[in-house]
Amino acid sequence: MSTQNSEPEVPIRRVDRFLTFGALGIAAAAVVCFFAIIIGTWVGMDQEAFGHGVWPLIAAIPYWGLPLAFVMIITLLTMSFIRKGRASSRS
Repeated sequence: MSTQNSEPEVPIRRVDRFLTFGALGIAAAAVVCFFAIIIGTWVGMDQEAFGHGVWPLIAAIPYWGLPLAFVMIITLLTMSFIRKGRASSRS
């Protein structure tokens, strides 16, 4: 009694893997940097300390990374739906 999927198998392409792991990596880095900023303010760093060194980069990663990861996920979903739609119309 095996259940077979009636939908055709769609191969996973290299760009799909890039978008998947890229979005996951960027989102994870953004969350880590967000918590680094929270911990930095919790231990008493002043505003001036956040303007020097690596802190501007740490602050920019959540600012730009989360929207970029969101766009990558939406792109991945759109490409997947289009590809599956084309595969099902061919069968």
